[in-house]
Formats: sequence, C-alpha cells, structure tokens
Amino acid sequence: MFNRMVEQHSLDAVFHALADGTRRAMLERLSQGPHSVGDLAAPFDMSLAAASKHIQVLERAGLVRREIEGRSHKCSLEAAPMHAGAEWLRHYERFWNQRLDALERLLRQDSKKRKRK
Repeated sequence: MFNRMVEQHSLDAVFHALADGTRRAMLERLSQGPHSVGDLAAPFDMSLAAASKHIQVLERAGLVRREIEGRSHKCSLEAAPMHAGAEWLRHYERFWNQRLDALERLLRQDSKKRKRK
C-alpha cells in the first residue's frame, strides 16, 4: 500500500510539472543537453527567481537534476519519471482504441445495411 501511495504521489508530481507550458519547454531544451538556469530562463519573460521556481517543480517531480558549482547551477534532464506517466496514459490509450474499434465495427455494419436497402 505504501509503494502505491509513493507511486501515486510521484505520478501526481510528474503530471503537475508537465501541466505547465514553460516547464515543458524547459524540458525540451534540456533534452538537447544540460543548461544553466539562466539559459533555461532566457526564452521567457521571467526573472531567474521565477525560472528557478519552475525548475524546483521539475526537480520535485524527479525530472531535473541540478548540479551546483560555485554560483553556477547546471540542470540536466532525468527522463525516467516520465515513463510512469507514459505507462498510465498507455492504459487509457488501449481503452480508447478498443472503444474506437467497436465504433468502427458498428459504423461498417450500418454502412453495409444501408447499401443493402
């Protein structure tokens, strides 16, 4: 039960982090390699403090690792936590594929009936 609660909390944190377009854009940049906080903030009209808050949300979700060297903060992508989100979505993808396949069968049956008339 405890593991299930931890998994749910982790999944909540990942989806919360991904719910914001700025954070998704930051992750996209990080997929190309490590960047400083300043680099991640540059494309947006925001302060370094605001960018750091976005990065903290990504860190809490386990999506970003920050290394501090003196005054420089380098951020790297940690994509593994997204796997749990993808798996959760895949379950619903199968559900909707089954529903859409059933709808397609019904529409084809209806089309055949109309052609016979």
